[in-house]
Amino acid sequence: MRWGGLGDEDRILVTGGAGFIGSHLIDALMNSGLNVRVIDNLSGGSIDNIKRWMNNPSFEFLRGDMLRMEDLHRAVKDCNVIFHLAANPEVKIGASNPNVHFEQNVLATYNLLESMRLYGRPELLVFTSSSTVYGDAAEIPTPEDYAPLKPISIYGASKLASEALICSYAYNYGFKAVICRLANIIGPRSRHGVIYDFIEKLRRNPHELEILGDGRQRKSYLYIDDLISAFSLLIEKCKGGVEFFNIGSEDWIEVWRIAEIVVGEMGLTNVSFHFTGGVDGGRGWRGDVKYMRLSIDRLKSLGWRPKLNSEEAVRRTAKEIIKETCKD
Repeated sequence: MRWGGLGDEDRILVTGGAGFIGSHLIDALMNSGLNVRVIDNLSGGSIDNIKRWMNNPSFEFLRGDMLRMEDLHRAVKDCNVIFHLAANPEVKIGASNPNVHFEQNVLATYNLLESMRLYGRPELLVFTSSSTVYGDAAEIPTPEDYAPLKPISIYGASKLASEALICSYAYNYGFKAVICRLANIIGPRSRHGVIYDFIEKLRRNPHELEILGDGRQRKSYLYIDDLISAFSLLIEKCKGGVEFFNIGSEDWIEVWRIAEIVVGEMGLTNVSFHFTGGVDGGRGWRGDVKYMRLSIDRLKSLGWRPKLNSEEAVRRTAKEIIKETCKD
C-alpha cells in the first residue's frame, strides 16, 4: 500500500518520532510498508508510543539529540524524505524560559538543515509549524498569505524563525519543503494541552476545576487522524519549492465548553469552574492567542477536509485520554 505517493525506494526520517504526532505518523508510514528512521531524545516522547515497531526490519530508532550534530549526521544519512516534528510544544514555558524554545525549536531546526546540507541532501522536508506564527490575526479564518506575521509568544516566534530558515535552505540547496501551520492537534497519546490538563486537575480535585483565563478563548481543534491524512495528501501533491498550508478544522470551540465535555466524559457532577480571569483581556497566559481559526481553503482545494469538527475531536480525545491515563 502506498502512502502519499511514497514507495519501497524511499527512506523517511521522522524527528521527534516518539512524541504524540510523530508516533501516529510512524504508525501510518509503517502500516504502509515504508522504511522509517526516527531520532528522538525521549525528553517529551515515550518509547512506549513506538515500541510495536522496534523489531521490524524496516524501522530504525536512534536515541539522539538534535543539539548534537553527530547525532543528526547519522540520522539524515540516506534519507530522502524528512518530517521535522521535534520541538518543545509547551507555549507557556516561553514566557519564563525563552531559551528552551530557541534551543529546541530554532537551533534544532538549524542543526537539522546543516546536517541535510552536509550529509543528506534530501528531496523533501515537511515541517510542522503552528498557527501561533499569525499572532492576534485581524482576519479570521486566517489564510496562509495573511501579513504581517506578528507572533505574540516566544513559541510562535521560534516557529516563524524556523520557517524562514527552511525557506532559505530550500532555495539555496535545492530541496522541496512543505510548511504545515497547525491548529491545536489532539488525540490519544497527547500528554499536554488543555484536555490533558483538565483531566489531571479533575483527578486531583473532582469538585472544582481551575480554568486559566476567562474561559472565552475560542480556538480550532483537529483530531490526529485528520492531520495524518493531510500529511499523506500533501506529500503526494506537493509541487516544488516551498509551499505553506494551514491544517485545522472549519470551526472552533470555547475553553469553557471543553471543560464541560471533559467533566461529562469523566462522569462527574456538581463541578464548579474557577476562572482565573487571565491576562490581557482574558487570555490564559501572556502570549496566549485568544481567538484562532485557520482558513483551510488551500488544502481543501487538493481534496482534503477533516472528518471531525472541533467539538467531536475534543469529545473523542477526552474519552481516549481518560481511558489511557487510567492505566498510567
